[in-house]
Amino acid sequence: MKLCIAAVLLVPCGVAHGEPRYTQNDFGGVGLLQTPTARMAPLGELSVNASRTDPYSRYSFSAQPLDWLEGTFRYTAITNRPYGPESFSGGQSYKDKAVDAKVRLYEESHWLPQVALGMMDLGGTGLFSSEYLVANKRYGDVDFSAGIAWGYMGSRGDLGNPLGALDDRFNQRPTAEGSGSFSNGYFRGRPALFGGVAYQTPWAPLSLKLEYEGNDYQHEPRDNNQRQDSPINLGLVFKVADSIDLSAAWERGNTAMFGITLHTNFVSRKAPVKTYDPPPPPLPAQAPTTPMDQVDWAAVSKRLQDNAGYSVQRIAQRGPELLVYGEQQRYFHGAKAVGRASRILDNSVNDQISWFTLVSERYAMPIEETSVPRETFREVVANREDLQDLHRQTEVNRASAHNQTVLYTQSANPLSYGAGLGYKQNVGGPDGLLYQVSADLDAEYRFTRNTWWSGLLSVNLLNNYDGFTYDAPSGLPRVRTDLRKYMTTSDVTLPTFQLNRAVQLDQDLYGMVYGGLLESMYAGVGSEVLYRSMGQRWALGADLNYVRQRGFEQDFSLRDYRTLTGHITGYTDLPFNTQGALSVGRYLARDWGATLDLSRQFNNGVRIGAWVTRTTASKEAYGEGSFDKGLYLSIPFDELMSLSTLRRANLVWAPLTRDGGARLNRAYSLHSMTDGRDSDLFYKNFEKITE
Repeated sequence: MKLCIAAVLLVPCGVAHGEPRYTQNDFGGVGLLQTPTARMAPLGELSVNASRTDPYSRYSFSAQPLDWLEGTFRYTAITNRPYGPESFSGGQSYKDKAVDAKVRLYEESHWLPQVALGMMDLGGTGLFSSEYLVANKRYGDVDFSAGIAWGYMGSRGDLGNPLGALDDRFNQRPTAEGSGSFSNGYFRGRPALFGGVAYQTPWAPLSLKLEYEGNDYQHEPRDNNQRQDSPINLGLVFKVADSIDLSAAWERGNTAMFGITLHTNFVSRKAPVKTYDPPPPPLPAQAPTTPMDQVDWAAVSKRLQDNAGYSVQRIAQRGPELLVYGEQQRYFHGAKAVGRASRILDNSVNDQISWFTLVSERYAMPIEETSVPRETFREVVANREDLQDLHRQTEVNRASAHNQTVLYTQSANPLSYGAGLGYKQNVGGPDGLLYQVSADLDAEYRFTRNTWWSGLLSVNLLNNYDGFTYDAPSGLPRVRTDLRKYMTTSDVTLPTFQLNRAVQLDQDLYGMVYGGLLESMYAGVGSEVLYRSMGQRWALGADLNYVRQRGFEQDFSLRDYRTLTGHITGYTDLPFNTQGALSVGRYLARDWGATLDLSRQFNNGVRIGAWVTRTTASKEAYGEGSFDKGLYLSIPFDELMSLSTLRRANLVWAPLTRDGGARLNRAYSLHSMTDGRDSDLFYKNFEKITE
């Protein structure tokens, strides 16, 4: 991941302004202080939150992937409790990881309040587990909330459980096991009422919060009960800028709270102006008159590379249609590349040509072809015709063979390379946040258009893994929990060094074989096939890999452990603009199982997702956490930088690193390589065709 991702959250996006905005509570997630509300952040909102209320330091990441769904990953340090015996954890405080979710059940209307249902510590250790039902009603600048909570937030137990009328088991709440399993104790035990009010003051940056909480702090985790002089908490939020909130409060009647939230929104925010991109070529006053066989196609090809990002393989003509075959290597939004290529072609060919078709390839595999009507494109760019006219006439189809006359063929440039900063992190265990910053050099050499070598050389710059003292116990082969040794044994490593070949087996079927150093911990050989029809909402793939564990130095040395691993994966679109992937197969620790991945991709390519993996590994063999799960965020660098790029920044939050449910981290995926077969992203960003 490139470090410039931090700029999105850390640099203010503008000065403060006065419209009401829902803010985060102490735990992460929209709310008051110690309590949530039924409110939701705007769609696409992302926030990083930190708060301190003695003895708890809380760090969280919250996301709004759907307008009715909020998700939070939280990391809590209980600073007055050790992680374990000093011989085991040194001076480290106890750490807790949790995932929360809140679902809006009803949106506020004129007469009725907004209602939401939420769960804290969903599938986590259960130390702070709580369930709640909450309602909100706004009157001008005042927003009232009231709810009922079970578990941690309702530990005062003011009420009998109304669900006890359904089953006596609801009257008793099981003790949290701290295992990371999904609980069977949801909505059980005596609940308590909570509520409060948020007030937006006339001074735009300042809002005030007052709440009554249902926790009496006499049932705290780790026998850590706290004195509570009052159940009423009072606080404020000061909006330093659109991307920064500072919070302060007086809680429990005797304890101060301080917090900070850094946030942005990838739906409403504008990507930086691409000041380092070349300007789009102007359209000619009239079409050139040069005969087609006298065009300097080598010069056209170079302009297509320099300005439109196309590495041209060949240029051909079929009647009034000009076809350009190549690999687009610069612009994240395909419409922008197609528009710039159309400008260049309009400047280069005579009026015999009425259609421009860009045939997109990846490693010589035809993916899709986009055909643009020349005259309509010219009229739209000149503002003489509406963009919707061009939208209706532009076609995105399966790339297929044509009877054509080849006008130009370009030899490939075999070597490409790049340098940048890399970032790795691991959150979990007594050591807190572990990270590495590295200088990375990646390179690729193409022997043919579909056979290539790729590699990555990484040099450690900054690393706190050398203080990593905890190797988790495991009842499985150590396929991932030797992480510390891989991160600290050598400062110069070869994470990948592999040979690859990809082919189109049929018009909708793709295949790939590869071998070498496949990732930082494994070397081996493998293959993948994918069926993906043009414009369809589903795809089916399979991969099979024979791998051997690498030496801790991450050079060419190997260890004894070896295994066969692979999966069959189905991909499909789901309701609410979400995507799902279900993988079934064998994992690195020789356990069998399935991984379910659910995600939401916004129009600008930002993706928020979560996964869960259950395998044949028992809870005892897996260890703390019981099964694998996590959240991830994938952001195109195009959203962060003033230079167009296809690269992405990927952040992953997994509560624990364990050996069960571990998959091979392959460098290439046919599904991502064939993304052009899904034309939605092209049409959702169609306005970029004029940029």
